[in-house]
Amino acid sequence: MKLRNIAILAIPGVQLLDVSGPLDVFAEANLQSGMEAYRPVVIASSHGHIRSSSGVRLVADYTIEDEIGPLDTLLVAGCPNAAEIRPDARLLDWLRETAPRARRYGSVCSGAFLLAAAGLLDDRRVTTHWAVTERLREAYPSVTVEEDAIHVADGELRTAAGVTAGLDLALSLVEEDLGRDVAMRTAAQLVMFFKRPGGQMQFSRKGEAAPAGRSALQEVQRWIAANPAADHSVAELARRMELSPRHFARLFREEVGMTPASWVESTRITAARRLLESGHAPKQVASECGFADDDTLRRAFTRHLGVTPAEYRKQYAHMSSPN
Repeated sequence: MKLRNIAILAIPGVQLLDVSGPLDVFAEANLQSGMEAYRPVVIASSHGHIRSSSGVRLVADYTIEDEIGPLDTLLVAGCPNAAEIRPDARLLDWLRETAPRARRYGSVCSGAFLLAAAGLLDDRRVTTHWAVTERLREAYPSVTVEEDAIHVADGELRTAAGVTAGLDLALSLVEEDLGRDVAMRTAAQLVMFFKRPGGQMQFSRKGEAAPAGRSALQEVQRWIAANPAADHSVAELARRMELSPRHFARLFREEVGMTPASWVESTRITAARRLLESGHAPKQVASECGFADDDTLRRAFTRHLGVTPAEYRKQYAHMSSPN
């Protein structure tokens, strides 16, 4: 079988796991397949050590000035400030020349901003870390950003969401190249999901509604958050502000940016997440957060986060469990 050269571009300030995670997946796939299927290398934008965001320094195998040879796959690792930095023209030219020559190319986490700056994401479907999806959309309107995806394949382009999603992406490439059995054994050895349940929004807090609008409206919103199980119909909320339901609903939408019902549901989902993370059963959570029953909670929770309350509780309840 042909040896595949797998390169990860790491720029100063790189998130270490964006580099080491995928590399460990490819290295483990070599062991599980019993052959050297992958030759992983790290590429730097210039000579010298690469200082990561954690302070640990990396030594790259090559720089973009070196003759590297044909690449099977090129991945661009992210860094915490990728949305703010302005890559130099030399690096962007190298990406424009090198990426299309590889069989596959893509990014991990905010590495998508480098590919976008090089024009390599125009009119393509991608994902990136949930915290910067809106910034990527705004900066590059021609790019279609799939906010909830763990990783996205669009032809030869492959992109992964935040940090640990780079392992998921690498594992999907192993499955493509070496088959399901090798990929499953690789996942088992690395103690990771073969197919992670749900999308990345289950890890996000960006959907949590924050009080907005005039002070009287914010007071109502704080009341909702503090009492998620109470009656939060438009009529009842309007009564608290001494307004007609129609006037209240219009004012709320204009100043908060969503309907009262949407804000209430979002707030109840936030409350439900916290209770589930504390180990509460879905039926109890539904009652304490204002859902008619656990089935209503399940439908709303899945719509917002892509996983059921039971799955979420199983995954996160250990956070508050005693050691």
